[in-house]
Amino acid sequence: MKIHEYQAKELFAKFGISVPQGEVAETPEEAFSAAGRIGKKVVVKAQVHAGGRGKGGGVKMASASGEAKTEAEKIIGMNLVTHQTGPEGKLVRKVLVEEAIEIENELYLGMVIDRETSCVVVIASEEGGMEIEVVASESPEKIVKEFIDPAVGLRPFQARKIAFGLNMPKELLRGTVKILLNLYRLFTETDTSLVEINPLAITKDGRILAADAKINFDNSALVKHPDIAKLRDLNEEEPTEIEAAEHNLSYVKLSGKVGCMVNGAGLAMATMDIIQHYGAMPANFLDVGGAASAERVEKAFNILLSDSNVKAVLINIFGGIVRCDRVANGVIEAAKRQGVSVPVIVRLAGTNSDIAAEILQSSDLKFTVAENLADAARKAVEATEN
Repeated sequence: MKIHEYQAKELFAKFGISVPQGEVAETPEEAFSAAGRIGKKVVVKAQVHAGGRGKGGGVKMASASGEAKTEAEKIIGMNLVTHQTGPEGKLVRKVLVEEAIEIENELYLGMVIDRETSCVVVIASEEGGMEIEVVASESPEKIVKEFIDPAVGLRPFQARKIAFGLNMPKELLRGTVKILLNLYRLFTETDTSLVEINPLAITKDGRILAADAKINFDNSALVKHPDIAKLRDLNEEEPTEIEAAEHNLSYVKLSGKVGCMVNGAGLAMATMDIIQHYGAMPANFLDVGGAASAERVEKAFNILLSDSNVKAVLINIFGGIVRCDRVANGVIEAAKRQGVSVPVIVRLAGTNSDIAAEILQSSDLKFTVAENLADAARKAVEATEN
C-alpha cells in the first residue's frame, strides 16, 4: 500500500525524522490559510501517488499566501501527467503547502527488502534529487549500500559508516546517524516494504530535512496496523484492482494488449513472459487461484474485459485441483454475459481438459482452443495484430 507524501512526512515526524513545516489543503482557501500560518515562502505540491510531479507542473513556489492560493487553484483539479502516471495522468485532489527551504546539498536515502539476502538494505547516495536507478547506472561508485542483519538491526557503527560514505560534514554526522536509526525503526515497526527520502536535504542554515518522502507498506501486515490502513486513498488506486481484491483475485493492470487469465502466480508470470517472447505485451497480471471455480473465472473475465486496451484474451488454466470442464463452463457464461467482442484463445491442461475443449468448441461462441502454451501465446499475439 502506498501513501501520500504528506502522510509519510507525518509518520517521519512521529519517528523523530525532521521535515519541513507544512500542511495539507484540499481547497485553495485552505492553502491560503496554511501559507499564512507557515508565514514564509512556501512550495505548493500536488499529492498523488507518482513521482516526477515537478516536471508535470504539480510543484510551484509561492512567496505569499495569495500566491499559494493562486497556485493551489491551478493544481487542485488538474490532471497531472508524469512518467509514472502514464499518459492518462492522475487527478489532483489535494496539495501539500510547505515551507520553501534553501538547499545547500541534496542526498538520497532509502531502505528496501533485499530478497536475495532476506535483509533490509540501506541505499544511500550523494546524488540526491535523481532517480536512484539513473545514479546506479551512470555513477555506481556514488551508491552506498549496507545490509542489516534482522537479528540485531541497524547498529550505530553501521549508521556512521553510511554517513561517512555520504561525505557528511563533521557537524552533521550525529544528526545523520539519528535519522538513519529512526528511519530503520520506522521501517521495522510499521512493516514497511520501501521507504525513500529523495532528496534528503542539507539546508543553508545547517539543518537536515526530509524534503520528500515515499513509503510503501506490506499489505499482508496491515491487519497489525489499523491506523496505517486508514491512510489508504482508494482514489489513487486502479478501480479494477480494488474490485478484484474484493473478490480475492490477484490482478494488476498493465499497459499491453493481451489480457491474461491464469491460475497460479508462477504460471501467470510464465504466461506473461511467453507473450512478450512472441512480440506483444500483457495487459494485466490476473491469477484466479488454484481452485479456479466457474464463479471466480466469470468474475475475473468481467474484470479483464473491462479494460478497453485488451485486444485479445489468453486463458491459460492448469486443472489440478479444479476440473477444466468447470472452468470452460465459467468462461462460456462470462463471455455470454459480457458480450465479448475480442478474440479469446484458451489453453486448458489437466483434469478433463479434453472434455473442456469439446465444450468450448461446441459452444456458439468463437473460442480458439490452443494445443499448448506456445501455440496459445502465438495465436493471442497474432490476434492483436489483425
